[in-house]
Amino acid sequence: MAFPSGILTGVMRTPLGNFRIPEAKGTQDYLGLNYYSQDTVAFDLRQPGELFGRRYYQKGSDLAEGGMNANLPEGLFHSLKWALQFKVPILITENGIEDAKDSLRPRYMAGHIHQVWRAVNFNWPVRGYFWWSLVDNFEWERGWTQRFGLWELDVQTQVRRKRRSAELYAAICQENGLSSEMVQKYCPEIFAGMFPG
Repeated sequence: MAFPSGILTGVMRTPLGNFRIPEAKGTQDYLGLNYYSQDTVAFDLRQPGELFGRRYYQKGSDLAEGGMNANLPEGLFHSLKWALQFKVPILITENGIEDAKDSLRPRYMAGHIHQVWRAVNFNWPVRGYFWWSLVDNFEWERGWTQRFGLWELDVQTQVRRKRRSAELYAAICQENGLSSEMVQKYCPEIFAGMFPG
C-alpha cells in the first residue's frame, strides 16, 4: 500500500514514518493486481510468529488441493474496488489456482472472469487479465508441489500436456468474454449460480 499511495500523493506512508517523494507523484501508468484468494484473519495469542494472527478460510470453502488457496471470486471484485483509489488503469497481472487434477480450475477461472465482467460493468478501468500460469512452474519454497499451469508439465521429460482449463481460457480469449455455453461445457456445477433463471 505504501508504494502505490506514494506514487499517487507524493508521500509514502510506512510504519517507520512518512517520506516525501514529490517527484514520484503522478508517475504511475497502471496498477498491476495479483489476486489468488482471500484469507480471513483472526487474532490468536498462540501465533506470535505470525504477529498473533491466524489465517483461515471459512468452513465449506472451495479449497485447492493443498489447502493454501480457496476459490473466492468475490475477493477479486473487492480488490479491484480497492485499486480504484489509485486512479490509473488496472491490469490483473496474476490470477490462478493450483489444481493438478484440473477439476477446480475451470470453475475458479469462470467465477473470477465473471467478477472482472462485473467490475467492467461499473466502468472500472480494468484493461487486462492474465492467468497464472501458462505452464506448471517451480513455486519458490514449495518447488513443484503446486500445479498452476493451464498446461501440465512433466518435470522429468519436459513434456507438456494441455489441460481442459486451457481450452476454456482459449475460448474466453477468442470470444473476449465468458458465455453461458462455456460455463455449461467446462464447469456446469456453477451454471445455475452464474446464470439464474
